[in-house]
Amino acid sequence: MRPTLEDLKRSQLYSEELGIDLFRNTDQECFKWFLASVLFGGRITETIAKHTYQAFVRHDLLTPQKIIEAGWDFLVFPVMREGGYVRYDGRKSTQILSDCQMLLDEYDGSLKRIHELATDPADLEARLKAFYGVGEVTANIFLRELRPYWSKADPEPLPIVYELAGRLNIDLGQFDRKTVTFIRIEAGLIRLRKQLYLSSKG
Repeated sequence: MRPTLEDLKRSQLYSEELGIDLFRNTDQECFKWFLASVLFGGRITETIAKHTYQAFVRHDLLTPQKIIEAGWDFLVFPVMREGGYVRYDGRKSTQILSDCQMLLDEYDGSLKRIHELATDPADLEARLKAFYGVGEVTANIFLRELRPYWSKADPEPLPIVYELAGRLNIDLGQFDRKTVTFIRIEAGLIRLRKQLYLSSKG
């Protein structure tokens, strides 16, 4: 059964699912979401990304300083293994450590500082993509749920979002994408992508 627009408007945000409160707009919550976005942006399933983020929570590795102190070996085992990684665990650990070090070195450990220094949305995205291993998808994941809280966070929805909205006859243009309503619709469509693709092939 395909969801209605009203169903999508009630979709849980990815940050909410992980217990991250972006409404508070604190550096701590923003860093948690950055860490989660880096995991979601990797070559793993959403389930493994969520489980790996939860492993970081269990080990109290939720600041760049604590992750650096934990070191590469600890990230690979036990953190990544607890999350369900069987491949790319070393590569992802290297990326996370590199990104934490760059955040500390260039922005005093503050993601909000990146937003403050950015001149516009394009510059904000460019600064994020300067981090090791952060590409278009990871930057989009991170910024889309910050649209209502960061004035310069306004990434274009991914092509798959427009495609799926079209299949459901939803005009995304009728919504202000800087609202929580829009990002709930966006999150709902992204969660549905596998289901809708499978139904189209069935």
